Amino acid sequence: MTDAADFVTDFVTETRVFYDTVAEEYAAAFSGLRPGTPLDRGVLHGFAGLVGEGGEVADLGCGPGRVTAYLASQGLSVFGLDLSESMLAIARRENPGLRFVRGSMLELDLPDSSLDGVVSWYSIIHTPEEHLPALFAGFHRVLRPGGHLLLGFQFGDEPRRYEEAFGHDVSLTFRRGRPEPIAALLSGAGFTVRATTVREPDEAQGEPVAQASLVARKPEV
Repeated sequence: MTDAADFVTDFVTETRVFYDTVAEEYAAAFSGLRPGTPLDRGVLHGFAGLVGEGGEVADLGCGPGRVTAYLASQGLSVFGLDLSESMLAIARRENPGLRFVRGSMLELDLPDSSLDGVVSWYSIIHTPEEHLPALFAGFHRVLRPGGHLLLGFQFGDEPRRYEEAFGHDVSLTFRRGRPEPIAALLSGAGFTVRATTVREPDEAQGEPVAQASLVARKPEV
């Protein structure tokens, strides 16, 4: 019988192995997206405005660091965190002036109330729904009162399982979600949801479904 700790290890390990394996191909395939559509950049720009210039921000699940770099260009003091050392190597290579560290957003080694902002841009999509409350509680813990959280994710109900990617035999589940239940989980973790955005898929980028984002705030004490 598999216990909960083993299950967490399994999906975290699967995510790390997937991105370690496909990192270079992934980065090359999406090299022109820094970071995505004008609408996505608008959301990120708005988040940066809410946090304020010089705000301390963690980009959790940063991948090759393109969102991290964009947020830095908006005046934020931002670092990236990712499971995949191969992805981090690309992030450091492309952004030598920024800090990137290896770690899991499920086990944040950060002090309480130490950040002004947290970004999880398409990095909750590999976390099973039953682990989202603990994940969001961790985000809440590391934010200062008044700090902001930005989530990006694929809109929908049915997950998509890949057994091959970029010519590699790898396995990973991409989970989709709807804003309302995710907003409810954020509220349960102590956040106040401030904005919800849903946009249609961008066919030029090969997006199969609509894309969503949520901005939430940790209330002032």
